[in-house]
Amino acid sequence: MRLRCAVLDDYQRVATEIADWSPVADRVEVVSFDRHFADEDALAAALAEFEIVVTLRERVAFPASLLARLPRLKLLIASGMRNSVIDYAAAEVHGVTVCGTPSSSTPPVELTWALLLGLARGIVTEHEAVRSGGPWQSTVGADLHGRRLGLLGLGKIGARVAQVGLAFGMRVGAWSQNLTKERAEEVGVELAPSKEELLAGSDFVSVHLALGDRTRGLVGAAELALLKPTAFLVNTSRSAIVDQEALLAALHAGRIAGAGIDVFDVEPLPADHPMRSAPRLLATPHLGYVSRSNYATYYGAAVEDVQAYLAGSPVRRLG
Repeated sequence: MRLRCAVLDDYQRVATEIADWSPVADRVEVVSFDRHFADEDALAAALAEFEIVVTLRERVAFPASLLARLPRLKLLIASGMRNSVIDYAAAEVHGVTVCGTPSSSTPPVELTWALLLGLARGIVTEHEAVRSGGPWQSTVGADLHGRRLGLLGLGKIGARVAQVGLAFGMRVGAWSQNLTKERAEEVGVELAPSKEELLAGSDFVSVHLALGDRTRGLVGAAELALLKPTAFLVNTSRSAIVDQEALLAALHAGRIAGAGIDVFDVEPLPADHPMRSAPRLLATPHLGYVSRSNYATYYGAAVEDVQAYLAGSPVRRLG
């Protein structure tokens, strides 16, 4: 009898097409789910008969309570090599091997700039006006050249965002709790003396930090109040870094020019969620890592993970 493998949140229905699953087809039946399970009860029921689960990034949490309800589960594969919503200790207790996959930083870098440029030039507003017979030119675009781009975080993704900003002729500054002057100079950007100075002095602010105890709520009402009324905020990192209620309040009050947001406290966003109707907001449904090449990497490596597990030698183990 073949093992059963569930692929979660395959919204675009591409998981079994974008990678070659034939190497494990004789031993594994792959079932793709194109809808998100809203709660643990629904997820536990859906996965009860599966020995293998493939989950994308941190879309689905696997706490101890869920793992205890999946006695058949033996292999959990998460895309990427870091996942903060899997209880690794509980996985070990229940005999679940957890593996990861490679991941590219290119897609989130590109999406960051799609959001930033879309905000700066009013792309969505003007596009909708052209399509609907609306006003011809209703916005005045914000320039990039000579303006200051402030980066919260200068890791792999933040550094590449910085390089694009420099190519546009922007002045680029960066800050994080551990950022050194040597690292900033290596990338070719200014080290901001403080978070507050970075926020107050930037025309565009982009978030590129990992979520942790020190970064959760790092940008709240007080920090948003430091931004210029002409400034834009972009977050393609983790929603909890920017206080969502404070951001909604700033957008509704017009205290900032706009925000480009790809990550949310609740995903998928409920139909009546206030982020869906907030003014001055350019929102995308967590597309940061969603690209054809990245998906091919994720699912192709997932097949490798399954092969290695079946051979008794798991690879890219997490936890």
